[in-house]
Amino acid sequence: MTTSAKAVRFDDDCLWVELDDGRVVGVPLAWFPRLLAASPEQRSAFELSPRGIHWDALDEDISIDGLLAGHGDLTHARSAASA
Repeated sequence: MTTSAKAVRFDDDCLWVELDDGRVVGVPLAWFPRLLAASPEQRSAFELSPRGIHWDALDEDISIDGLLAGHGDLTHARSAASA
């Protein structure tokens, strides 16, 4: 069974994701530097998919599996691993 995002919201410090199984996951915006630096308008311009959340203008993708595993932005980790 795949868990999907049903709703997304933000407060001053956190990204909150409501899942279709009833859980609500909150993570610090500091985990995702592009979201932390984004304006409220940019943050609200997301698309939900069965596997995650996408911000086209911010070039940000967050998988639900990654959130549940406690992973933040892995961009730098991927760049360092390929270097």
